[in-house]
Amino acid sequence: MNIGGEVGSLNNLVDYQDSSVVSKEIIKKDTGTVTLFAFDKGQGLSEHTAPFDAFVYILDGEAEISIAGKQHSLKAGETMIMPANKPHSLKAIERFKMLLVMIKA
Repeated sequence: MNIGGEVGSLNNLVDYQDSSVVSKEIIKKDTGTVTLFAFDKGQGLSEHTAPFDAFVYILDGEAEISIAGKQHSLKAGETMIMPANKPHSLKAIERFKMLLVMIKA
């Protein structure tokens, strides 16, 4: 990752892998994390909860995100917030990359 004011591309920091979910933590602090994910088509994360709000930005592809049983389809360039303590899951409709930001404060 470029630091110190250099320009970088989020899409180039994580690559797709067949039949896999790939993650790369960019920032990890006591106050929160910034993580990149790459999901192959059909891959996902099963329903779970998190104690903090999570900001999702879709960088590439298309995802289905379920929050408390309600389905949402997101494409590249779209964003949403997954509220704290609400069950949510993610599934790749087609390969997709996302940026996940969790702030714990």
